[in-house]
Amino acid sequence: MLKANVGSSTNECPKTAGSEAARAAKMGLADVKMAFVYASCAYEIAQVIAGVKEELAGVPVLGNTSFTGVITPEGYVGGDKPFVGIMAFSDADMSVGIAAVEKNGCAIELGESLAKKAMAAAGKDTAPDYFYMAASPAEEEFYLKGMSKVIGRVPFFGGSAADNSIAGEWKLYAEDAVFADGCIVAYFYGGPKMTNLFTGAYRETNDFGVITKIDGNRTLMEIDGIPATRKYAQWRGLDQEAVTGGNLLVTTITSPLGIKDRLGDLIAIRHPMNGNDNGSMAIGNNLAEKTCVIRMEASVDELISSTGETLKKLIEKMPSKPLAFHLVHCGGRRAGIGDRINEVAASIKAAAGDIPYIVEFTFGEYGFESDNNNTCGGLMLSFTGFCE
Repeated sequence: MLKANVGSSTNECPKTAGSEAARAAKMGLADVKMAFVYASCAYEIAQVIAGVKEELAGVPVLGNTSFTGVITPEGYVGGDKPFVGIMAFSDADMSVGIAAVEKNGCAIELGESLAKKAMAAAGKDTAPDYFYMAASPAEEEFYLKGMSKVIGRVPFFGGSAADNSIAGEWKLYAEDAVFADGCIVAYFYGGPKMTNLFTGAYRETNDFGVITKIDGNRTLMEIDGIPATRKYAQWRGLDQEAVTGGNLLVTTITSPLGIKDRLGDLIAIRHPMNGNDNGSMAIGNNLAEKTCVIRMEASVDELISSTGETLKKLIEKMPSKPLAFHLVHCGGRRAGIGDRINEVAASIKAAAGDIPYIVEFTFGEYGFESDNNNTCGGLMLSFTGFCE
């Protein structure tokens, strides 16, 4: 049966912080099979991993830098201090294969290579029961597409690496590999069942339109033939300054765009990141022409309350008593919540009770609906539970 534990540290020394967090995370666990490690971009990550390895020798570890902090049962950890948060898993029936690939060429082809490496690392030649993925915030969908060519449609969860200021200072790491651009995965075989709840927890409005022009994969040029920032400003009655440059990112935290899946079961949020001079928007995930975007809404109060509410819904969805939670929370939502982050910690704690959990803050979130259609989004919650 799965046993999990969580540890954290804010020690100024990165190696000591890694060691302290790992020592706490392994407490009470025998035969640790793997560990998720989330750390501050202010640390020298190789030193953090060195400290973790001192306490978890021979244990596969992976993770990424998290936006401003993590949340554990002890509360919010980070803020003005660098931090490390670790969740360790122990399960006699579990096999885990961890692999990493640094960006060098076609992301789809690299995804294929990554899938083969992860299966080999687990000593398997079949698709996993489910998998975890983290990537740099750029080509997540393409790494996923490459892996799917090898293993098919296997449920996944995870999120993109983040830094504290959207300055490209994020890192991904798996075992001894540390890099800024690429993808890491953990393939899980045997052990606990995994249940994922993937949601933006926003409300639909009656403002919607057809994407009539994009540039590349992530630049939204026009909605209904109108420059995207102008259309969005019209919907909300905003002046041009609110949708210009980096102002657009902040403006849209409580009112982003959404796209429905083909059955209407899931609305994947698309976060506008920057308003360009030509009226286009830089978007955090891939888009497709001749599909519909919907303006979504949620107040800051709702962003906070949705965390505990989503965890409760996840628990209801699970087939048996939870043993651990891995909770991915968008960094943009966290920025919008600001100094009320302790309310999020309290909301999650109330819902989780005595079940161990860790929350990371990402620049992209990954999850799936019941038909196993894996999806990448932004400004979302990808809440995952493990049970027998």
